[in-house]
Amino acid sequence: MKKILVLAEKPSVGRDIARVLQCTKKGNGFLEGDDYIVTWALGHLVTLAEPESYDDRYKSWKLEDLPMLPPALNLVVIKKTGKQYSTVKAQMNRSDVKEIVIATDAGREGELVARWIIEKARVNKPLKRLWISSVTDKAIKDGFRNLQDAKRYENLYAAAQARSEADWYVGMNATRALTTKHNAQLSCGRVQTPTLSIIAQREEEIKNFKPQTYYGIQAVTEKGTFVWTNRKNKDTRTFSKEEMTSVMSSIKGKKEITIQSVKKTLKKNFAPSLYDLTELQRDAHKLFGYSAKETLSIMQKLYEQHKLVTYPRTDSRHLSSDMVSTLKDRLRAVNVQPYRKMAHVALQGQVQLSKAYVDDQKVTDHHAIIPTEETPSLQRLQDRERKIYDLIVKRFISVFLPPYQYEQTTVEAKIGSESFHTKGKRIVEPGWKEVYDFDSENEQMLSKMEEGAVYAVLSIKETEGQTNPPGRFNEGTLLSAMENPKKFMKETDKDLLATIHEAGGLGTVATRADIIEKLFNSGVIEPKGKDIFITSKGKQLLELAPHELRSPTLTAEWEQKLEKIAKGSLKKQEFLKEIKDYTKKSVSEIKNSTKKFSHDNLTGTKCPDCGNLMLEINNKHGKKLVCQDRECGHRKNISKKTNARCPNCHKRLELRGEGEGQMFTCVCGHREKLSTFNDRKKKEKNSKATKRDVNKYLKTQQKEEPVNTALADALAKLNLDQ
Repeated sequence: MKKILVLAEKPSVGRDIARVLQCTKKGNGFLEGDDYIVTWALGHLVTLAEPESYDDRYKSWKLEDLPMLPPALNLVVIKKTGKQYSTVKAQMNRSDVKEIVIATDAGREGELVARWIIEKARVNKPLKRLWISSVTDKAIKDGFRNLQDAKRYENLYAAAQARSEADWYVGMNATRALTTKHNAQLSCGRVQTPTLSIIAQREEEIKNFKPQTYYGIQAVTEKGTFVWTNRKNKDTRTFSKEEMTSVMSSIKGKKEITIQSVKKTLKKNFAPSLYDLTELQRDAHKLFGYSAKETLSIMQKLYEQHKLVTYPRTDSRHLSSDMVSTLKDRLRAVNVQPYRKMAHVALQGQVQLSKAYVDDQKVTDHHAIIPTEETPSLQRLQDRERKIYDLIVKRFISVFLPPYQYEQTTVEAKIGSESFHTKGKRIVEPGWKEVYDFDSENEQMLSKMEEGAVYAVLSIKETEGQTNPPGRFNEGTLLSAMENPKKFMKETDKDLLATIHEAGGLGTVATRADIIEKLFNSGVIEPKGKDIFITSKGKQLLELAPHELRSPTLTAEWEQKLEKIAKGSLKKQEFLKEIKDYTKKSVSEIKNSTKKFSHDNLTGTKCPDCGNLMLEINNKHGKKLVCQDRECGHRKNISKKTNARCPNCHKRLELRGEGEGQMFTCVCGHREKLSTFNDRKKKEKNSKATKRDVNKYLKTQQKEEPVNTALADALAKLNLDQ
């Protein structure tokens, strides 16, 4: 009997598909049933070959051997996952397998994972494509009822190939050229270098910023505080000290304010768009301090393991029209504590959404991130998973609720001949903001005032302030800059800015987190608190890198062309010819450069292998010593940042030393041996209630309103602490 082979991207998804397809017979790296065989990759099993596989001379890094431009790039099996590749290949080549279903992640990178395996295994069998946005049983069943011909996705595969090969040609050559030219580990790439350039540009803006003093006036009256309005530009401040002196002189001694107009306007504020990955990463960093990579990792668990959210690597904030029929089931699924009250309100309505949220034209490969039809068991989620899920559910529920409405009152007045105004608002309808525990008491209310009325002025004072420089990037704002570089660039060419905007920015939602990690790990940026600082190495790299490779414009143009390849309007080979031409140009620029690189992070510690002085590298994971000679490569960890907390100030501890001498240290001065720390934590754990107690309590919270008891409070606090 002929069977169908299904190739998933990860074991967890493979097992879910196998269960739905009733594949219960276990094999070594696969599951089999009467009609289907399900196997899986482990992410990428196949990748592009290293340079030395094309020519022995590339085994040594030499400037004179560059550029490396093989006419075609070869595929090789990744050694550490070679066993699973052999399993997948064997199952694909079985004589009883008549067809292959590609069930890797539904996107450009997922397409590449599967197609590279199939190409390397030299399998020539009919291909179908499973394209789903969640891995619930229902989504899998619906997906298999609507399998697509894989030919439909060949252009997507071509775009994925082109992206990967372009990164090989540009990245491999530029990195080798810079590294050998300056005998320093200098990594360069078509996305990471322009991203570094944006950080450097912001650093220059801060460095060159000259604060300006501005002035304003506050008038305290019996009806509240009014602020001066500049008649020239309606601004509430002026940068002219002379003008402010003149205004203050004209109203000096005035004891009355006359109301000129009282305007009331009803304003509506609709719920924000649903989440895409970048927006979710921004909020997670702003609210919880999570890195972009941490948020993506949490999302993958919620998607694959818990099956509570849809596909995370999406750049769309809208839903497609075919999703509308599923919305009520998704609302019913999240109709549990603590969302029950607002989910119930949403379900009482028609469960319809406007084009602001449902628009087929604004959905690319995947729709926005929303909850699945699975009812959550929140006590099974870790604290971080629960926080991210909470963001997604609240954003989802809010789009079904009425707009937030308020009445804004603007009062225009005069003291002498000078204009003043004040504003206030009255909440008419909390609407969707109730999902976020909106507190209307924080809104500014105004006393009743009538046009033409005259009120007493109690005091008048001049105010003064200074303009602030732009803020340094953190991971959240850097994601924004990568998504829309034109907001952060000094480019004056409108056509270039338009190109960057149309191309969707630097990188993709799936790769931006990895790019930021690479910048940290290569030592060109470093964290100080939540802020990102460019290092001396980073500044020098931008001086040494080819000019065009530093600009977001070039990589944005390439991303635009990759999108054209995916749509079938540009051939992959045309794009790669352009990439090879650019590679020759960039290598030539590096070779002919007269600029020098110098280490400013040299220590007094000598490398035990070669005797050169070592460099101190500081990144988000800690500090380490690295030999300055790249061919030596010796490295040693100095300290590692941990999630362990100081018992005195509760800040995160650093772990220093090696072996039995490892020591936790804190900025407050606390020091504690690792063994002592472990003993203390063990005693603390034994003195607390068990997680079983916590889970038992939390299960009751899914069914009923929380009970306000001392036990409930203690158990809830315990769960948060763990």
